[in-house]
Amino acid sequence: MNKPTSHFEEGGPSQEPQSTSEREKQERVVEILRLVEKINESGAPLPFPGIPQETYLKMKADENEAPGYTTPIDEIIFRCQREGIKVITGRHPGSGGVFILPAGSDDCDMDSILPRQLAVEAVENEHLARLIQLKTKN
Repeated sequence: MNKPTSHFEEGGPSQEPQSTSEREKQERVVEILRLVEKINESGAPLPFPGIPQETYLKMKADENEAPGYTTPIDEIIFRCQREGIKVITGRHPGSGGVFILPAGSDDCDMDSILPRQLAVEAVENEHLARLIQLKTKN
């Protein structure tokens, strides 16, 4: 009997070799998911490293263009400073989507910021710093 093939195996169902870029993307997603797991091992919130001024100003401009689309960034920052942060994967972890939330929130749609929006130089957790570096390469 033949072994069933998985979409995650090299070549997918057609068994054609994956391109180098597809393989690199898949390896990057695996590393991202491994980092999220490491970050969340303790279950404790991480300290909020802040957001660079340039990034903050862009977020405020986006917020002013679409008020009410998400929780105001000032409120998200305040909550992150007060509660700490947590790192979660999106609805489809295999895509490599990762979000930063205030530790007390589960609302990825309204309360999230992206890892690349954090001030990486102020990050204390080595796994979070690496995650930010990977997500900044998008």
